[in-house]
Amino acid sequence: MRRVWAMLPFVLVGAALVLAPATAGLAWPNLVVQGVLFTLLAAVPGHLTRHVSYVDVAWPWGLVGIGVVTLVTADGPGAVAVAVPYLAMGARMGLWSLVMTVKHGWWTPGSPKAELPRYRYQRRRWERQGFRSEAISVQYEIWLQGLANASVLAVPAFLVAADQPRLSVWAACALALWAASFVLESVADGQKRRFAARGERGTCDRGLWRYSRHPNYFFQWMQWNALVLFALPTLPARFHDTSPVVWALLVLGLFLVSWTLYVTLTKHTGARPAEYHSVRKRPDYALYQATTNMFFPGPVKTPQDEVAGRPGGSTTVG
Repeated sequence: MRRVWAMLPFVLVGAALVLAPATAGLAWPNLVVQGVLFTLLAAVPGHLTRHVSYVDVAWPWGLVGIGVVTLVTADGPGAVAVAVPYLAMGARMGLWSLVMTVKHGWWTPGSPKAELPRYRYQRRRWERQGFRSEAISVQYEIWLQGLANASVLAVPAFLVAADQPRLSVWAACALALWAASFVLESVADGQKRRFAARGERGTCDRGLWRYSRHPNYFFQWMQWNALVLFALPTLPARFHDTSPVVWALLVLGLFLVSWTLYVTLTKHTGARPAEYHSVRKRPDYALYQATTNMFFPGPVKTPQDEVAGRPGGSTTVG
């Protein structure tokens, strides 16, 4: 039942996209696209190898799919403007996922080393929660993300595309926030790669990593917040062409975009699993946790701040 409840909000928001007259023409093709992508890129290879990591291939290319559906199905400058972020985010992560597929050998059946650390951490959660079937758990993780792509994560794109707005000052500001966040996520990733390439030991605390333990996750989250802001002005129009219940579910969908990405990036497959492994591999990581905010960028603290329990302290991993 816990897994059923976790999927319910996505099902309801997906139903709202299908039932709303303005978004139905985009939602149906997206359902087909996500179903095909997640079946071929994640569900089938995940079944054969018992690796959840294939979802990291399907998810970004699913974002590309949302962008393509938006461009092909809708008209107007708003559709183009909102499709570009989906195409850029999806292609960036999708190309990375193909490199990781080759590097880690995800196609190797039964090899735990081929699974990404965050999904090895997921197995600890399955054990604690009493889920005994690995095959079912792998498919659940894959299709939960597929359902998110088919529903909540498509809401900003489809609301904007359905409204066909002119590019207002509000829209321009939202797109500027998205672009800045996209660049800063790339900068954070580049700083981490250069640190590793120099062969330096210990924890990277240079550049943006000095102010947040996961600046790449934070700026990825901000990209989605920018898309939510872009879509907000379309809500009054949708209130007049659909039922109050469907409209309320679309509003819920926009809220869930930010909330789902926040929970995912800080707890589910983001910061917490990464830190579980980092604190065991790097002797200096505990000090880094005590002096640097986990997610939201902030000033460097002294270890005494953490002991005193002041706001902004790091979270416990486990």
